[in-house]
Amino acid sequence: MKFFLDTANLADIEEAASWGVLAGVTTNPTLYAREGGKLADFHSHLKRICDIVPGPVSGETVSLDRDGIVREGEELAAIAPNIIVKVPVMPEGLAATKCLSDRGIKVNMTLCFTVPQALLSARAGASYISPFVGRFDDISEDGIERLADTVQSISNYDFGHEVEVIAASVRSANHVVKAALIGADIATVPFAVLKNLVKHPLTDRGLESFLADWEKVKNS
Repeated sequence: MKFFLDTANLADIEEAASWGVLAGVTTNPTLYAREGGKLADFHSHLKRICDIVPGPVSGETVSLDRDGIVREGEELAAIAPNIIVKVPVMPEGLAATKCLSDRGIKVNMTLCFTVPQALLSARAGASYISPFVGRFDDISEDGIERLADTVQSISNYDFGHEVEVIAASVRSANHVVKAALIGADIATVPFAVLKNLVKHPLTDRGLESFLADWEKVKNS
């Protein structure tokens, strides 16, 4: 499994990248606004992220019509070669995805909640499909079960290009564990969740024991 950060915070991205575990980033204007950024500066901010992360960086379109999505997608793709255009699943989004993929621009189809949506996205040319695990949990449904259905359905077919399933809207280490066990290609996580993945009480105790033993050795 590869790990993407879902953030616009440059400090968090730089720290995760320094660990050697960061494969990519997903972000959008809303996340950037939470960091105090302005929409007019979003593209330059994306460029800074791409300078830190050599892997895929998903930038989201905001138009809802195909021409607008394609226009925004081309603008985003011009920022850096590792930009992935994030497009919502809907008829206009599918049409835009077909246009963008035909032009060699990779698309991350987002807001995916069903197997048919995932299959249609792959057929339209999407390189990444993002089922939203946490959103199902919000309505007391099993997001991991839906993710498993999507992973299985995508693995059943040859779409003529690589399609990776992203476990999106991941909110806990438990989500990551289950997503990995069912074979999701990628998990997008907030930095807080990524930090929690490194921790375990037994690891902490082991480190404490090691430090205590080392102090005894040094003082002997």
